[in-house]
Amino acid sequence: MQPTFHHAGQPVYRREIDGLRALAVVAVIINHFNSELLPSGYLGVDVFFVISGFVITQSLYYRRYSSLGDLLGDFYVRRVKRLVPALLVFVLVTGVLLSLFNPDPSQSLKTGLMSLFGLSNIYLQIKATDYFGGAAHLNAFTHTWSLGVEEQFYLLFPFIIWLTGFGRKTPGVRAFVTTLGLISLISLAGFIYWNHIGKHSFYFFTPTRFWELAAGSLIFVLSTRVDTRRIAGLATPLLVMLVASLWLAQENAAVATVLVVALCSLFILCSTNASSASSRLLCNRAVVYIGLISYSLYLWHWSVLSLSRWTVGISAWTAPAQIGLMLLLAVLSYHYIETPLRKATWSKHRLVSIGYGMSSACIASALVAFIAWPMNGRLYAGDRPNMAAIGVESLVHEYVLPDARYRWKGEPCVLADDTEVGKVIPLADCTLGDFDTAETRMLVLGNSFAASLVAAFDQLVTEDGFAVTITSSWGASPVREVPNTGEWSEANDYYWQVVAPGLMDRLRPGDWVFIASDLASFSPAAPSETSEARLTQLKTGIESLSVELQGRGVKLAVLHGNPFAREARCDPAEVVPQWYAPEGRLCAFLSRAETLKRRARLDETMRDLAQRRDVVVVDLIDVFCPGQTCNYRAANGEILYRDAFSHPSVEAARLSGPMIRRRLAAVTEQGMPLAYDDGNAGSLGAEEARSD
Repeated sequence: MQPTFHHAGQPVYRREIDGLRALAVVAVIINHFNSELLPSGYLGVDVFFVISGFVITQSLYYRRYSSLGDLLGDFYVRRVKRLVPALLVFVLVTGVLLSLFNPDPSQSLKTGLMSLFGLSNIYLQIKATDYFGGAAHLNAFTHTWSLGVEEQFYLLFPFIIWLTGFGRKTPGVRAFVTTLGLISLISLAGFIYWNHIGKHSFYFFTPTRFWELAAGSLIFVLSTRVDTRRIAGLATPLLVMLVASLWLAQENAAVATVLVVALCSLFILCSTNASSASSRLLCNRAVVYIGLISYSLYLWHWSVLSLSRWTVGISAWTAPAQIGLMLLLAVLSYHYIETPLRKATWSKHRLVSIGYGMSSACIASALVAFIAWPMNGRLYAGDRPNMAAIGVESLVHEYVLPDARYRWKGEPCVLADDTEVGKVIPLADCTLGDFDTAETRMLVLGNSFAASLVAAFDQLVTEDGFAVTITSSWGASPVREVPNTGEWSEANDYYWQVVAPGLMDRLRPGDWVFIASDLASFSPAAPSETSEARLTQLKTGIESLSVELQGRGVKLAVLHGNPFAREARCDPAEVVPQWYAPEGRLCAFLSRAETLKRRARLDETMRDLAQRRDVVVVDLIDVFCPGQTCNYRAANGEILYRDAFSHPSVEAARLSGPMIRRRLAAVTEQGMPLAYDDGNAGSLGAEEARSD
């Protein structure tokens, strides 16, 4: 049964809406090429949300349905035909190609599989609360989160339309606006709140994005109630402000999002004058065409960029070819998959048509699952890094000392998330050496860096009689005085309030506490009052801990900041020369000089701490940056990092062991820490490294 039309006919096609889609997708692509060019260009996705809300509401407003089933059948068959075909082809083709160049594509493939059912945003949200969810820029299907948000909105929206009586009578419109408005206010409040407290996993959460689609819907209703000719002159200034807002810094993400949604909504309301400058721009034939292919272009642009990161890299030299490939794939998808199948009659029965779409998604998901599990890594066409352990999952692998006498069991020794609050860390499972009989005990505390350095303590245990207990809490602050508002704040609080004090109580005079955490966040690229305050908190916390330990006769060592390798956005496999990338991928590494300059304020803080007799600073800069560029290679050619999150590899940990051992031995023998080496631009420990 076909719906009938009312409210004076069918919806009017507005070319400027497709022009706005073009603006949105171009902004997203520019941002994904280089976020410095358009810092808030990713908010083009939010423009898509507003447009979707407007267009869907307009479509339903001009249709009359005899029953809820009639509405749902018509609505969902159009959504399936619009979204599924292009998505299926994109996921299958990208999944196969990715498997050729990514040695472990399972994380990406799982995301792609979920996207086939509109669930990738939920999967990514779960992985975002997992400290080691795959690096977003290397996941070929990260961008499908926005499709998940839209599809979940579509599940609810027809029921709101029907139950409020929208389009059938005036009270129904009022009920629709009231209902949607209340839900939107709650959604917006949640969005602001979760952004404020730093729970970034809710970036993917449909309830905190609902207000954006609802904004477009409410603007459509408003457009049917006001004379937009009186405000048409505002369209061009609003478009200018909308474009300008895309240059806002990412630090203002919440404000920028609200601003973009508001400006986009108002622009759609006002852009009714075909002769205005904004309409002439957005209604240009080429611009409209980009808008028409924007769905396919959005799908394929990220595939091209993700695959490029695994192969030729992304630079000014490669950009023209990559843009051309994006456009070619989008054009082919639009003309030969998206449009023909959207216009085709799949079946005379709506449920059968929907069934075709869902069964196709199931078949595609089975193929993706086959590649992701039984075939995982088997299609890889490159050379694998020669490393003892690769990937974040290796951080909790059991580690056995070379003489096989002692083992660190990994998972029992870490707090992986807030669900592990209350977990007891068993000393026997988390100690290399004999805790009861050792001459000296050392307790290693910190975030995931502590776990990554487990192989650094071999000689301390086997040759110096140490017992080294290694514990970790993912995402923990380096000391309890540094506030933690991250995804695992409850685990952090439990770690520093219960776990660490309990373990420190087991230490004796002459023992050690070693704080081993990633301190990169204390050396931001753009220092601010906030970063200075955090440095002060770090220093205060270390000094406080030092005083506490000194009263017990326990010594304190602190790991200095390593190079900013995480910002290079590189996987170990990417730095290995491959047939398709003879030099390895050109990752965005900083020079040693740039690294030390950026680390200068942290260096000053560590210098002050090193001057205290009871604090030892361990600086591994010469291990992790032995040359003029701080890349993934050690001086002996071994790979320094096990993943894209800058966690030291087993090889790097073993290279660090002698330097850590010398720092501790110097204190044991001389009764005080070695002074800072002023001749090395603030690099503590460089003199010892050169003396090897």
